[in-house]
Amino acid sequence: MTGSRYEAEDLVQETLTRAIGAAHGFRKGGNLRGWLFSIMHNAFISSVRARRAAEQELDDSLPELRQPPRQLNRLEVRDALAALSRLPEAQRAAVVLIALEDFSYAEAARVLEIPIGTLMSRLARGREALRRAMSEEQSPRLHIVGDKP
Repeated sequence: MTGSRYEAEDLVQETLTRAIGAAHGFRKGGNLRGWLFSIMHNAFISSVRARRAAEQELDDSLPELRQPPRQLNRLEVRDALAALSRLPEAQRAAVVLIALEDFSYAEAARVLEIPIGTLMSRLARGREALRRAMSEEQSPRLHIVGDKP
């Protein structure tokens, strides 16, 4: 969901902190994994909203500093994560829960508190957007020094 290992670790910590504080709200015999992912999803949404508010205060003219990956597979992973991060949050959450976290449709719909049909729609749109983004990113863009354009 976060696109960053460090942010993911922070999100997990925030999730566990919230879960401990709300342990009395967990139903005995309930789906602990689903409950924790619901908390994580809500914590993620809160952090995205806080980040957006903070970003509005920053100067957009500052460049983003990133060191490019050294290996081709790291480039592909970076492109996939970048494409995933550009999805609307609702589609990204559906894709992450189904494709990366291996939730069933019913579990993911419960976590996101939406009907299964809505989940399937978001998932289909998210997957299609990822396919388009990845096919655009794989088109030839590199010019090798010494080659004629």
